[in-house]
Amino acid sequence: MLRSTPLGAFDAQPKFGLRRSLRNLARLTRIALTLARHDALFLFTGVPVVASYLRLTGWFARRRGHVTARPGERLAAALDELGPGFIKLGQLLSTRADLFGEEIAADLARLQDRLPPFSGAAARAAIERELGRPLEILFQSFDEIAIAAASIAQVHFARTTDGHDVAVKVLRPGVANAFARDLDLFLWLATLIERVYPPSRRLKPIEIVRTLAEIVTFEMDLRFEAAAASELAENFAGDLSFHVPRIDWSRTGRGVLTLERIEGVRIDDRAGLIAAGHRVEDVLAKAASAFFNQVFRDGFFHADMHPGNMFVDASGAIVVVDFGIMGRLDRITRWYLADMLIGFLLGDYRRVAEVHFAAGYVPPTRSIDAFTQACRAIGEPILGRPLQEISVARLLAQLFQVTEQFDMETQPQLLLLQKTMVLVEGIGRRLDPEINVWALSQPLIESWMRANRGPEARLRYRLETLADTIERLPRLVEKLETFVDDIAHDGILLHAESLASHAAEQAKRAWLAVLPLYLAAAALLAIAAVLLFGG
Repeated sequence: MLRSTPLGAFDAQPKFGLRRSLRNLARLTRIALTLARHDALFLFTGVPVVASYLRLTGWFARRRGHVTARPGERLAAALDELGPGFIKLGQLLSTRADLFGEEIAADLARLQDRLPPFSGAAARAAIERELGRPLEILFQSFDEIAIAAASIAQVHFARTTDGHDVAVKVLRPGVANAFARDLDLFLWLATLIERVYPPSRRLKPIEIVRTLAEIVTFEMDLRFEAAAASELAENFAGDLSFHVPRIDWSRTGRGVLTLERIEGVRIDDRAGLIAAGHRVEDVLAKAASAFFNQVFRDGFFHADMHPGNMFVDASGAIVVVDFGIMGRLDRITRWYLADMLIGFLLGDYRRVAEVHFAAGYVPPTRSIDAFTQACRAIGEPILGRPLQEISVARLLAQLFQVTEQFDMETQPQLLLLQKTMVLVEGIGRRLDPEINVWALSQPLIESWMRANRGPEARLRYRLETLADTIERLPRLVEKLETFVDDIAHDGILLHAESLASHAAEQAKRAWLAVLPLYLAAAALLAIAAVLLFGG
């Protein structure tokens, strides 16, 4: 179990106990030495106190001489050497182009979460312990050698006793305790940074660690991954162009996930796709449609869509695997995203700025005119260019880079989306540099905008909001009655004259309490009349 990293532990600032601080300082020293060896201490240059400590402890380990690797490559190598928790942190930081720039973020995105596999015997023992049955009762055959091994789990091929070919994902032994130590260090360091360097709070270092902890906690329980796959499959039920492997729930538990084994060509293998008889244009169109539907139609998307997780089966359908990292966007965020992108593509920078202010992403104290100018600086270089030449991921990354000037708070869900867009665009360019996935998605975008952002959709949303408000009123009244009963039961004493005076005053204002109900009813009647008799 992840004893030191339940999500509830991240709701409050941790205490800086002496033993905990000494332990983490010792680990921080080892980290400094590793970063120094790779000439990657720039990671903390923006935090003066921490940067000074790291430079001091890592000075004698610093590489001398000419360094040819890019900063992002050096940082990725250092994080890879520091182990699984730091690899996961690097992958998460790859979404933060606003912190490090696009080049470093791109280098971090290439971090491969690969480790040597643990033994087949250990995997067998883990499966039997988790599922409570001998392996021979569960599987007709089980490949001892793993086909893939990462920091959290590894995958074996097998055949069930009822004859189905499956892939079995098994948690790595001891992984929970290892990640608990890393997450404890990250939280301690993030809290220290926020305390000693207040400007860093805008970048939400503690929130980054919370996000990482949530991702890891979900990945530690493979039932959550199975549930994510099941939800994604349900969203695409009946869609023959996109396939999610079926979950074998009878052979799935906290530490074991069994799902349908898939066969196909990696989506970035152009030669393999052509040899299998697939048209690259069709593959890209299906990938673009699947991504668009996940993000805008469903608000639930696969957030780790690198080529190793996407395949094309014999029928030409896109098949995805590995559902440990998923993203969610609520309806309001999807509307914001759509309005913002359309504003950029139409050159309506005032609209882009207004969307940001309306969403609360930019504080109302900042100048909307200045923010409009900043949006113009981002959008003008792309305006008028063919859609297939526009990188939406790059546009978002540049937008996030203006956060510091306008005190925009970090939006973790949009950063995860932007990272996923980078991966999808990269796949498209490897398959065909002349085709852009957003150009292929344009009809879907236009249709979705008409259905969700047109006048009828806006009216429908306002009616739903009004109906929801009216529906909640009885519950609010019930809570008020409960509150009054509690006061009476607890015996709060008020002078009789005070009570009489208070009651008389409230009686004078009673009509104000019911006025919203009358107005809401009148509005509903008026709208109904327009809809019924207006045409």
